[in-house]
Order: sequence, then structure tokens, then C-alpha cells
Amino acid sequence: MTGNLIRNPEAISEIFQRACDRRELMILVTPYLRFESSFLRIIGDDLHVAATMGREDAVFGLRSGDLKIRFPHGVSFLEAATQLKGFGMVDGRRTLRLALPPTLQEEDHRGSYRVDRVGRVVVTFSTPKYDLVTGTLVDISTTGARVFSTRDFGEGELQVGEDMAITVQLTDQIRINTKVKLRHVRNRTFGVEYRPQLDDHILHPLSRWVFERREEDLDRIARRGVETAAAPEVGRLVSRPPTGLVLVSTDAALEAVLQDLLGGLQPLTRVAPTMAALKQAYNQKPALVLYHVPNLNLDSRRRLKPMVESLQGRVPFLLLGTSVDGGALLELGGELRAAVSIVFNPERGTFFQRLVQGVLRRTYEGGESPMAPVEPENP
Repeated sequence: MTGNLIRNPEAISEIFQRACDRRELMILVTPYLRFESSFLRIIGDDLHVAATMGREDAVFGLRSGDLKIRFPHGVSFLEAATQLKGFGMVDGRRTLRLALPPTLQEEDHRGSYRVDRVGRVVVTFSTPKYDLVTGTLVDISTTGARVFSTRDFGEGELQVGEDMAITVQLTDQIRINTKVKLRHVRNRTFGVEYRPQLDDHILHPLSRWVFERREEDLDRIARRGVETAAAPEVGRLVSRPPTGLVLVSTDAALEAVLQDLLGGLQPLTRVAPTMAALKQAYNQKPALVLYHVPNLNLDSRRRLKPMVESLQGRVPFLLLGTSVDGGALLELGGELRAAVSIVFNPERGTFFQRLVQGVLRRTYEGGESPMAPVEPENP
């Protein structure tokens, strides 16, 4: 996101207070996951937002040094880095307590995001000579729209810079009826800018609607893996894309569960927790290694450390705990620089699947180095 950096504490406080008053939509984003939430209240230095996921999912999904929030604000969108501080309650509703960001990144107004997946939306407009004409919406943003007319225009009928009026029934709840300025004309298609800016009672729901469509587009692009990848770093294996998941474990039952969850993403192979087996598996260029951590005693930690160090910097890995304390596992993952550390619960299989998808997407489709770990904190 490019644009202005907002640093003024009073301006930031006012922006968040207004977002809370509106119960504004927001997206919580980590390198691997995204959750939809909404603003609720500011209490002291804590920003309370709706807890739309379970406590465990929040701990293991949002305990990231790269946690960010994104939300609509007027004609633009804002983004800020934050941290998960804990949990709370507001009006009887479970909340996540986030650190109030000291800065906000504002998207450039001139680059307002345009939604072109609008379906069939009828537009009514009057020409500068007050002829009433109908058309269809081509795309729309928080600052303007583009329209396709049902009829041709006469010579000089539309002139760039002239004022017009337009009505767009975008949804049942969003009806734009405003004055506009003509910005460009090409055959039957023309673009307009809202002049003056839309009133808040229309702008806020429109901004939220556009923001939701943009987030859907970002998620769709990420899932397809069509982001522009950065140039491969020195030392990265590029001769053949890594494929396959390696589970380092003696637990055949865990393997069966993970096959059902992850087999559709990547082939999964289980190997014994020995250096020889792991090195042989690495020769097959796996995409991700899952280290099973059945307990956190001293002997287990000692055996795990050399195996992890043998692959650090070459293959991303995650720690997959079973029947262990979540906080201690997160601490161990921080020491070993694991991409993700999580206590596995079959009932939260969909969340775990999304997490693995996110790690793979971030590592291989987003142009990141294979070892771009999340720095977990103690819950």
C-alpha cells in the first residue's frame, strides 16, 4: 500500500474512535492468514476488536511480528502494524486486544481502487443539456465511476470538465444520487468524479463495499499464486520447484489425519525423526517440513535442535505439537525460528489447512525467501 503516512497521535486516535463508533469492518492480516473482524472500542492503550475466531486460533494465527490491520476510511483504505496483546470483553462480546498503532499508512487518493466485478447495475444520468439517459455501470470507486451508455452521443454532447448528475443503485442499501464532473469520454463509455465528495451516509457504506471487494480480489490473487515474484535469492533452489510435505514423526495415526487434511494440497510423506531419514527426504526437495513435537522435555528438545539446524535456511518448517503447552511451544518455535508453531487439534483442521496454505503461498508464490519466519510471542 502506497500513500501518506499518518503520524499525528490525535488524528490517529480520532480515526480509530470513528471506526469504533461505526463498528467498521476490518481485516486482520498475517503473512499466512487473514481474518475478518470489526472495531468495537478503545480502552486505554488497547484497541478492542471482535474475536471472530477461537482463542487457540487467535493465539497461533495472530501471534505474529507481522500482524497488520486494514480497513476502509473515507475515500481511501488504511493499513497499520499492530500486536495481539490478549483477550477481553466489550458489552458481553469476546474481543481481541490489539496495540494501538502509532502510525497509519494511507492509500493514495488518486489511486482509488476500482471494482469492475459489479454485475448488471443500471445507471441513470442527465447530460449537461439535461437529457435523461440510462446506462450500465462498468466500474466504481469511492471517488468516481465509469458508465456505458445505452445510446450514442451527439457531437459535443458530452464535454470533459462539464457537470452532470448521476444515480447508481449499487445495492439495496447503497444508492448514489449525486452531482459529478465528467473526466473522460470514449464512444459510449465515460468516466465521472463525484463532485462534491459523497456525504458520509453514502461514502461509508460504499467505502466498506469497495474494501470488501478489494480484499476478495487480493485473496483470490494470492490463492492463484499470480503475484509478481521477486528475483530468486542467491542460494535458493530454482532448478525444480519444491513439492511435497514431510512429516517428521513416529505417529502413524497423525500421518493419516494429516493425509486427509493436506493430501489435496501437496503429497505428504512421513519419515522417522532421524538425521539420515531427514537428509534423504530433503534430497527430494520438499516444500515444507512438519516437525512433530509430542512432548517438550529436555531430551526431545535436544534431539530436535540438530535436525532443525540442518535444514535452516533451505526449507521452511513448522513445529506441530500434540498434547503440549501452547505457550512453551511458541517459545521453542521462536528459539528455532520456525515459520509457524501450533498445537494440532483435529477439530481445528480447517484452520490448520489454511495455515499451511498460507506458509506455502508466502514462501513460493510471494517471492519470499524460504526462511521468512514469524517471530512468535508468549501468549
